[in-house]
Amino acid sequence: MNAYLHDNSELFQLISEGDETAFRQLFHIYAPYFRALALRITQIESATEDIIQETFLRLWLSRDKLKEIELPHYWLKRIALYQCFNYLRKQAVHRKAVASLPAVDAVFSPEEDLTYAFMREQVGIAVQQLPAQAKRIYLLSREQGLKIPEIAEKLSLSPNTVKNSLVRSLHAIRKHLEQLGMVFPVIILWLLKV
Repeated sequence: MNAYLHDNSELFQLISEGDETAFRQLFHIYAPYFRALALRITQIESATEDIIQETFLRLWLSRDKLKEIELPHYWLKRIALYQCFNYLRKQAVHRKAVASLPAVDAVFSPEEDLTYAFMREQVGIAVQQLPAQAKRIYLLSREQGLKIPEIAEKLSLSPNTVKNSLVRSLHAIRKHLEQLGMVFPVIILWLLKV
């Protein structure tokens, strides 16, 4: 970390008192450094913005503890590193879950084919019942394969809004299917395209 990043004790002090202007200043000072750090660790550009947002969100939520921290710039760096490694861990779990799914081109019995077709039809019906914005977000994710940051940018929404909408949509679709007696893991819903 360069010397410029070390000498911000006054900003950290102001943030601990709830000063939003100091928080914005600190964000503009540290964000480029953390962006480069996150990109070097994750090697995925779209993940860096989420990592930076989560890092600074945690700083703001824990601002009352800043007075007790001797070297807050190192503490903030530890938060950023934790977010990077947490992201990598989640990606590894996701890859493992996807790898364990049976191949899509597996041969199904005629009964399984009908069940799958019915399930896809019911997912389509459940998607049509979603509120307009939730439906648009879900379809951008499932039909166009856009990632959360891409959808957020396209619709001028925050990534957290998009993520929450997708979670609610999956819950609504799953509930619709459960009412029909169809129960299966959420990961299957995520992989199904309408």
